[in-house]
Amino acid sequence: MTGRIWLIAGPTASGKSALALRLALETGGEIVNADALQLYADLRILSARPSAEEQAQAPHHLVGTVDAADGWSVGRWLRAAVPILDAIAARGRPAIVVGGTGLYFSGLTQGLAEIPQVPAELRREAQADYDMMGELSFRGRLGAHDPAAAIRIAPGDRQRLVRAWEVFAATDTPLSDWQQSGQPALAADAWRAVALEPPRAALYARCDARLEAMVAAGVLDEVRALQSRNLDPALPALKAVGMREFSAHLSGQTSLEEAVAQAQRETRRYAKRQTTWMRGRMADWPRLTEIHPEGQWRQFLALEPA
Repeated sequence: MTGRIWLIAGPTASGKSALALRLALETGGEIVNADALQLYADLRILSARPSAEEQAQAPHHLVGTVDAADGWSVGRWLRAAVPILDAIAARGRPAIVVGGTGLYFSGLTQGLAEIPQVPAELRREAQADYDMMGELSFRGRLGAHDPAAAIRIAPGDRQRLVRAWEVFAATDTPLSDWQQSGQPALAADAWRAVALEPPRAALYARCDARLEAMVAAGVLDEVRALQSRNLDPALPALKAVGMREFSAHLSGQTSLEEAVAQAQRETRRYAKRQTTWMRGRMADWPRLTEIHPEGQWRQFLALEPA
């Protein structure tokens, strides 16, 4: 197989980490994490991070290396990932960039512009507008000017909704347009890509089973440890799917059964949003539609001659 850099994108629970590891083992490659939550050391279970045994089989980069109190942006990940990719290339080894955070891939392949600083007054106004209007009306106003952001940003993500609005208010340019401008970090001929898009029913069943496995693996202890740190709830790590639901259980607001069911529902919704994003922004990437590892691997091998 050829290609110095492979990009593997997919929704949560689609099998992309297993595919990346198999590719690394077959090619002597190194894996670079492109999942915003798997960055955080505190989210070993909740982010479904590769196990220690899996990480020992091939070099992994940007996996569990960031403290939850240190919120990383897309730009910060890009500034960290590019030198790593350069170092892997200098070692003469393939790089496999894998994850579900679409903007990380956009930064690599399309570029990430330096967004002008937003005046403090406008930031305060955006916060006040959100408080006054509520999420639904605020999202609707944003959608009239930046529909891509209004669709992409998850329900309840106040921080990103306010950020998208304040950038538009300050620059008269949608944040989505800013994010698509700039120079790509990778040359067009330096990478090959695949996107995993398995059947929805099978993917959702995987999502549900994963949440149940997380409980058995001790996710409640992980959430409890994060709660005890009293971190800013606006930090990215504290917005992980499942954090709110399991926190509610630990505080006595819901039963464990209810928390798991709610977290499963939110995980399915998250997978749907990721798939929708890939269809819009990675429409030209070859698709792997199998969900079982052997089927995915056969489809992958069929993309190009061995």
